[in-house]
Amino acid sequence: MRPAFTLGPVLLMQGLTVNRGRPDLQSLAAETRPERFVWRVLPHAARSFAASIVVLPREQARAAAVAYLYCRMLDTYEDLYPDPAGRGAELERFAARFDGGRLPAPSPIDDRLARDDRDRLHLLLVERCAQVDAVYRTLDERTRDRITELVRSMSAGMVWSTETFARQGGVLAGEEQIALYCRNVIGYPAVFVVDLISGGECGPANREDAFEASEMIQLANITRDIEADLARGIGYHPALEPHLGCPPGDPSARETVRAVREDYMRMALGRAGAYRRLFERLDLGRTATVRTAAVLMLLFTDLHYRGCAERTGHRPWPGPGGRLGVVAGSLPALLSPRWASRVVNRVEQDFLTAAGGLHSPGPSAPAAA
Repeated sequence: MRPAFTLGPVLLMQGLTVNRGRPDLQSLAAETRPERFVWRVLPHAARSFAASIVVLPREQARAAAVAYLYCRMLDTYEDLYPDPAGRGAELERFAARFDGGRLPAPSPIDDRLARDDRDRLHLLLVERCAQVDAVYRTLDERTRDRITELVRSMSAGMVWSTETFARQGGVLAGEEQIALYCRNVIGYPAVFVVDLISGGECGPANREDAFEASEMIQLANITRDIEADLARGIGYHPALEPHLGCPPGDPSARETVRAVREDYMRMALGRAGAYRRLFERLDLGRTATVRTAAVLMLLFTDLHYRGCAERTGHRPWPGPGGRLGVVAGSLPALLSPRWASRVVNRVEQDFLTAAGGLHSPGPSAPAAA
């Protein structure tokens, strides 16, 4: 039986009530119990992903939480490490920590580079990596090996992304590159989770669908942060290149940002079938906790894209409102596999219908590499 602080329902409610904009950094930094630290930092670091993690069976939840936090540390090096030339080396160095199970301390990142409390939370996570390592060491050998492979794969993918952004002046060229970027960031963690819940029987078809579903999920993060990314000189779409460095709200970029956000939505929503195929092929509905995690993830993604539709001047389709509404709307999945299956199919149809009414701005892209 889990200790009280790791009970899924407790963690789920804690995750819904934490202030992600103003994390209690002092309290988190003072936490000395490794597993307690993992569960407390997870809703800040993983955001909506945390809800889908904490409702999994205990050992799967522990493995997924540790794996996600390591991935978030890699993201932090990609986002905040100041030297573009040395960023790739730091990503590789983080992955090399796992060679031989030594787990030396990762390279520090100057906390003066933090732009807000969210960044400071991510830097604290890197600083307290030893807490996550301590939980990692309690996992079984096969799970540790899977996490090691995940970190190595994601690190290599982020090195590619870093080099590609640098070579192409801060942008990516077309759907092929944006899809590869999404797979590097969320795809490998998605394959890890599919492998985890399927008992190591992911298989090529499920692996490809996990990658495709990851594009749908990561594009939600990208569409959320277009303006903030532009301000730091990053544009995932070639149409954004003239606006790199523009502050959020710059009127000169407004229409291009709207059109690009719509294009990202079109690309993402068209991938909804991959999520449904995974749900059916892996029979995710057979286990209450797993099907609830799957429904939570999908409904949080649906919530984002309904808001995104409104931001781009389109009418959003019906669905539960807000984070509490999503959680409440997912609870029937605990009791009914049939209900969960209906939700997955309904969201797929909503996404595909919405995608049919969206358009690409059709900019000319830089040459793909």
